[in-house]
Amino acid sequence: MSMIMAVSFTRYGRLYYLDPGEHSPKVGDKVLVPTDAGPEVAECVWAPQWTSEEVGGLPVCAGIAEEEHLARDESNKRRRAEVRSVSKRLIKRHSLPMKVVGVDYLDADNVYTVYFSAPHRVDFRALVRDLARNLRARVELRQIGPRDEARLQGGIGPCGRDLCCATFLKDFEPVSVRMAKDQDLPVNPMRIAGACGRLMCCLKYEHPLYAEAHTRMPRLGLKVDTPEGPGTVVGRNVPSDSVVVRLENGGRRCACPSASVCSPRKQHDAMYGEAAPPAEGGPEE
Repeated sequence: MSMIMAVSFTRYGRLYYLDPGEHSPKVGDKVLVPTDAGPEVAECVWAPQWTSEEVGGLPVCAGIAEEEHLARDESNKRRRAEVRSVSKRLIKRHSLPMKVVGVDYLDADNVYTVYFSAPHRVDFRALVRDLARNLRARVELRQIGPRDEARLQGGIGPCGRDLCCATFLKDFEPVSVRMAKDQDLPVNPMRIAGACGRLMCCLKYEHPLYAEAHTRMPRLGLKVDTPEGPGTVVGRNVPSDSVVVRLENGGRRCACPSASVCSPRKQHDAMYGEAAPPAEGGPEE
């Protein structure tokens, strides 16, 4: 068993997991998180608790944030807000098709990193020079894609919950339209696109379940025998493990458990008989 805790750098933002070490912060406490640029202030979201799984390699909490750390964090926030405002003003002056998404600041090196999105590659060399002159610091500009833009900005997805990429997803995995088709979802960009305009990351969550179910469930168009008569499979419902059959007698549709129209199951029942129902009553005396 091991101890684990979770923190977030922004309210309702992405969770980061830490080893609490010798510290015992409570929910809402400000703690120090080790980073490449030194310890940063974050808020404790999950208090330290024991977990049955062995989790190794987690960064160790650097302690409870003191007044000097909180003051430094507030100063850096003000600097980032100022740089965002200056960047927008200079981008407008240079008439560049850019949108500022986020700003990072390393006070130890006095370096600003401005993240922006743009429809195509942008020549921002003159902009960097103006920014460095106005801020009296080194400035780096980095162009990011739509998925990273959604991750940095955050928001609410079509499901009504906070975006997965802004909360718990660590990496973006490839998602294809085939996954939506395998799950019988409408191939409509308005229905299967996320806040970033790309295919929703959650299409990948249940896809293995559908892929496995489609290998054992009757395929569409297959002639089957049902308890209500012969028919043709016209639909499949993976969550309920059932199929929709259009009956030959009258064209009526009915829903049947996939096992009731599965040939191997029928062969098994014909050879060994159907499973006997559980006996009623209590144990024998």
